[in-house]
Amino acid sequence: MTPALRARTEGLVTAELTVAAGEVVAVVGPNGAGKSTLLRALAGLPGPARAAVAIDGRPVGHLPPHARRVGYVPQDGALFPHLTAARNVAYGLRGRGGSRAEARRTAHDWLARLGLADLAGRRPGQLSGGQQQRVALARALAAEPRLLLLDEPLAALDVETRAAVRHTLRSHLGPYDGACLIVTHDPVDALSLAGRMLVVEDGAIAQDAPAAEVTRAPRSAWVARMLGLNAYEGVADGTGIRIRDGGHTLSTAEPVPAGPVLATVHPDHVTLHRERPEGSARNTWPGTVAEVTGTGTRLRVTVRGRGGPDVVAEVTAAAAAELGVGEGLPVWVGVKATGVGVTAL
Repeated sequence: MTPALRARTEGLVTAELTVAAGEVVAVVGPNGAGKSTLLRALAGLPGPARAAVAIDGRPVGHLPPHARRVGYVPQDGALFPHLTAARNVAYGLRGRGGSRAEARRTAHDWLARLGLADLAGRRPGQLSGGQQQRVALARALAAEPRLLLLDEPLAALDVETRAAVRHTLRSHLGPYDGACLIVTHDPVDALSLAGRMLVVEDGAIAQDAPAAEVTRAPRSAWVARMLGLNAYEGVADGTGIRIRDGGHTLSTAEPVPAGPVLATVHPDHVTLHRERPEGSARNTWPGTVAEVTGTGTRLRVTVRGRGGPDVVAEVTAAAAAELGVGEGLPVWVGVKATGVGVTAL
């Protein structure tokens, strides 16, 4: 079967991509890594990267953006300021040759799906940032593109609206038979919308794998931290892992082949104590509580290490109260060797 997308980029971002029909890929990585540049290159827009692109086996790299059947939603939405929300959504449909009446009906249908039916007659300047982003998303989806490129499509939305729009987007992407790439910094968006994750760092692909594999064995410290893990790059020497920053050594449950690795520790596997712990925790070091966040029954406690790395622990509110956790409190950190995950780099 011909892939829905096959592309090779060069310039600021160097990558080779193949995306199957119906596949949704989350593009993640730190700020400045090249994620938005990659999407712009695939869309055929000016930028510091260029792309040779084939959609459904048909080369389109020589075509202007509007002729590629690409739906692109940039971070700022890029709506036409002089057009109403409905006319913005209908614009792409009219460009494909659809009738005015058909374009109008489809535009209003998509605005209703995204909770904007009452705002169809407003211009972008009369809409909030989140509303503008939903209009831009409706415009891209309504045109039924073969390649859908979404750059932080939910970032401007509040928590409640974000969940609703995520559900709508997931419902649309389920039967969608084109290729879709979504840039996001939110692990919930990445894992709920995409089956595959593309990790971009320093203008290159650092990892390209099913989402479940990336979450189980991330090869990027940034991605591991995005997923809520403690992450430390280091070198394994057979008996432990010497962390690159600070030189502290983490013990592991099993010998690790020598070479560069990424060590990860889930915050659940970190314990905090007022005195140096005794027992099965083979990794212990002192630190100072720097920050406490979270609500309800679980709290995330950031500890600045002294003689060991910084670490985030997740504890119950009851345990935190018993320990007297607060900023500036000196504590001891404990991590069992079995709690240290290792991925070869």
